[in-house]
Amino acid sequence: MYPAEIVLPMKQELVDAGFEDLTSSEAVDSAISTKGGVLVVINSVCGCAAGNARPAAKLATDHPKAPKLATVFAGFDKEAVEQARKYMLPYPPSSPAMALFKDGKLVHMIERHNIEGNQATMIAESLKGAFDEYL
Repeated sequence: MYPAEIVLPMKQELVDAGFEDLTSSEAVDSAISTKGGVLVVINSVCGCAAGNARPAAKLATDHPKAPKLATVFAGFDKEAVEQARKYMLPYPPSSPAMALFKDGKLVHMIERHNIEGNQATMIAESLKGAFDEYL
């Protein structure tokens, strides 16, 4: 588990952009079961989260079809992350990661290997394309 003083500013970055901070399995269940769409970002302390994932997630929110936004933090909100990952099967655990759900079903997944080495703008365009296709 990472110390709060390291994690909290990174969590706050997405909360300030309109993401709901999910910290329990019940909160994850409630968010994902929302009718319509929800984007769940598994946030992380790694460099690709700071340089690519969080910036991409924030850029993607500027879209007319942007869904409900939620986030869990790997290595900190253990229960919430474990529950979110159950919904992301058959994809293996990955952090950071981004999953788009529609009516509780996973419709688009961006894993860490899709985030590392890619520009935030390219990742955001992938998310926006998924919003257009599925929402």
